[in-house]
Amino acid sequence: MPAGTLYRGREGMWSWVAHRVTGVLIFFFLFVHVLDTALVRVSPEAYDEVVATYKTPIVALLEYGLVAAILFHALNGLRVIAVDFWSKGPRYQKQMLWTVVGIWVVLMAFSLYPVLGHAARELFGS
Repeated sequence: MPAGTLYRGREGMWSWVAHRVTGVLIFFFLFVHVLDTALVRVSPEAYDEVVATYKTPIVALLEYGLVAAILFHALNGLRVIAVDFWSKGPRYQKQMLWTVVGIWVVLMAFSLYPVLGHAARELFGS
């Protein structure tokens, strides 16, 4: 039986899937952001209500997820460029993927503390 999953693509296929998923999530965020910003011209009161909901701890965690998606998408995009335009890129694509994942994990870990601190202050007061 082949290693990996149904797709039999291993790391390369999963990075492809993650790149597409993060791209769709970023697009969805931008779509919602344009809609909620446009709301200010329709009803400033409704806009203020929507913006007030963005100050909740749950939205803070969703923002952290957005940062995670953007950061992975950007780092993996650089890896894709290297694979496409560097003559040795295809040979080292797996190592570059694990480098991207490592950098992503480190950066996300460092950025987690401010997010959790903000969420805790919102939940429990400061």
